[in-house]
This record gives sequence, structure tokens and C-alpha cells, in this order.
Amino acid sequence: MPRVMICDDEPSIRKTLAEILEDENYQVETADSGESLVSQLRRSESRIDAILLDVWLPGMDGVETLAKLRELGYHMPVIVISGHASLDFAVKATKLGAFDFLEKPLNLDRVMVTLANAIKHFKLERRQAVLEAQLPTVEMVGESPAMRTLKEDIALAAPSDGRVLILGESGSGKELAARMIHASSHRAREPFIEMNCAAIPEELIESELFGHMKGSFTNANENKPGKFEQADGGTLFLDEIADMSLNTQAKVLRALQEQRFQRVGGTNIVQVDVRVISATNKDLEEEIEAGRFREDLYYRLSVIPLRVPPLRERPEDILALAHYFIEGFARAYGRRPIGFTSAAERALCAYRWPGNVRELRNIAERLVIMSRKETLDAVDLPRQLIGKSNDEIWFGKYDSLREARDDFERKYIEYSLHQNGWNITKTAEALKLERSNLHKKMKQLEIQAPS
Repeated sequence: MPRVMICDDEPSIRKTLAEILEDENYQVETADSGESLVSQLRRSESRIDAILLDVWLPGMDGVETLAKLRELGYHMPVIVISGHASLDFAVKATKLGAFDFLEKPLNLDRVMVTLANAIKHFKLERRQAVLEAQLPTVEMVGESPAMRTLKEDIALAAPSDGRVLILGESGSGKELAARMIHASSHRAREPFIEMNCAAIPEELIESELFGHMKGSFTNANENKPGKFEQADGGTLFLDEIADMSLNTQAKVLRALQEQRFQRVGGTNIVQVDVRVISATNKDLEEEIEAGRFREDLYYRLSVIPLRVPPLRERPEDILALAHYFIEGFARAYGRRPIGFTSAAERALCAYRWPGNVRELRNIAERLVIMSRKETLDAVDLPRQLIGKSNDEIWFGKYDSLREARDDFERKYIEYSLHQNGWNITKTAEALKLERSNLHKKMKQLEIQAPS
């Protein structure tokens, strides 16, 4: 139900407008001055969706009040009303972001239409701001049997409102799975709010989840909505759910059951409509056995359990992921995409990837930034990928001793040329070769100086 604030110094106008709006299913609060309006907003436990603001007020006038609201960071639409309208006031109000300017005596039909449009516009702006802060695309790369099964499960789970528990190792893509569920649901155009339960100190996690009122604890300088409230109408993703204390788990359980809660230090009940998706890299059944996780919360969260496989269980997807990340980073950094030799591809696929997809993504970014070649060999990959004594990676790419010797000579000569600034004479002296012999070697091995 939309909440509207009426600010006018005439009691009869406040009363009439309030009664009409309440009949149209608006929740209404009133103020008789600009100072009172600002004070009530700062104390309010609920979001105000629009303000009807009179220009001629005792103390701060309407334009000064509107300027104060913007200064304090309030961005709800303000409809300015006045019995003494002037172009000057209208221009000032518009520059301060007033949604519209209405003259007294008010046409009530126009008031209702303007108010409905203002609230709709405000909701769209908030939704756009949330969506722009999220990832521009949601794509799960991979066609291995394990990934096909996961994608099919997501497609079945997404259209419902059932709570989903995503299990998987760190870096395997649990957040991406949660985003895919949200993007494929009927809530896709509403907010997707995420919270890492392991990253927030225990003393602050309740405030982060449910919000707080000004003065409820040290440094609580303003009223603040929590993640549940921010996700109203959409999806709340609770990552690393097993890292919450038992006390916080009890409060989350109650919020899930009732879809309502109180802010820290507040007295009003906040009602929400939120779909909760949670994730953990721990075995929750073991956590329950050890007394660290509530069994009743586990059953509330795991209406639909999903498992994201680690990268080592889907080696068929490694090269597709590597090329996907490299192409993305190449676009981001304005570089050419790099390729891999067959030996490099074997090294990528043979590695166990303990950090999963996140580790692969980080290495792809490093290669795009630091590589000087367009095609990378196994020896060009980070050391942990090729191991300390992996002979197959180092030598398996050669079909003959001559090919191995030529490859070594090419790399060694290119290195020496680079060290000597591509000066042929100095390089020949360093290699203890005749200058003419170095020229022949370079021609034979197809080594060309950079342009």
C-alpha cells in the first residue's frame, strides 16, 4: 500500500486530502510545516512514496523544504501545490526536482492522476537503479552432463516461489545459479539483493538483515532499511548461510515463517514479500549434528536443494569457460583475445582447479593483462597450472627431436634479441655466433624483428 505525506499549514486541506487518499487505499501521514515534515521523515520507520507539499508554509517555505529534502538524500517524488502560483516558484521547484506543480483550488481528479503517476515513476526509478547495479548478463557456461542437469533443475525451480538451498564449493558458481533462478522467475523485474553472511560481524548482521532505527546503537545515525526490506517483491540471496549464529538463525526462521519483522530499535511491523535463496559450502547435516545449525531452519531453506558441481567434475567445460572469460576481459581491456596451443589446452584440462570457476576467471584476467603473445603455450601459463615435473606438458607437444631443438633455439634467440634491444651485432656477440650465422638462424626459424 503506497504511503503519502501531506504537508500543508491549513488543517481543512490536510483533513480533506487525507480522507480522499485513504478511501483510495493510500496510507497517509500529515505535517503542518516544512520543519515538521523533515522531522517526521527522519523518525519514520516506513518508506514514504510521495509528498504533497504546499509552497506557502510557516518557517521554511515549500521550496526551502524541498531543497532540504534533497540535501538529506530523500528522492521520493514531491508534488508542489500552491494557492498563489507563480512562474518563479514553479521554476525553482522544477530545478529542485519537483515532479509536478498544482494550483489551488485543487482539482481532485488531477491530484489522484498526478499522484499515481508520481509513485509509478518513483518505483520504476528505484527498480532501474537496482537492476543497473547488478550484472548486465546472467549466463551459465558449460554443456557437460553435470551442468545440463543443473540448468534443467534451475528451469524447473525458477518459476515457483519455493525457497532454494544451493550447495557447492567456494568459487563454483553458487551466486550465478541464484541469479539465474531470479532472472527466470516472475520476480525478474524486481530487486535481487545479496548478502554474504560470513563477511558481516555478528553484532551487525541483524541490522543488515532487518534494518535499524536512528539511535538504536552506536553509529546508527539514520534510519536504515535492511536486506529483507530492500528485497521486497524480489529475491534475497543469503550466501554462506551456515556462518550465521544460532541467535540470528532463530530470527531469520521467524521472518521466513511470517514474512514480517521489526527493525532493530523499531516498534512497527514491516511486512514483506520476499523469495529467499540461500547457499553454503558446508555440509549442513554435519553442522546440525554438531549443534551449529538449526534443523528447523534447514528444512525451511531447503524446499528445493540444488548442487553446483566443482570444476574438476566437469572438465569438458574448462576450455569453454576459459575462452568465455578471455573474450570478456579482452573486450573490457581493449586487447585482442588470446588463444592456446594444444599443450596449453591439455595443461588447463589436467589441472584440478581447487579454486573452481573463480580461480579460472582470475587466471584468465591475468593472462589477458600480462601476456605479450596472441597464442599461449603451456610454458606461458601460471606455474601452478603446469606443475613442477609434468613432462607430458613440457615435451609431449613435440613430434621429433628436431622440432624440440628448433623451438628451444627460437625461444632462446628471441629472448637474447629482446635483451639486446634487437641489435643484431650485440646479440650475435652474446650468443657467440657470427653475425651472418645469426641472420641465417633467424631466417630459418622465421624470427622477425618487431615493427
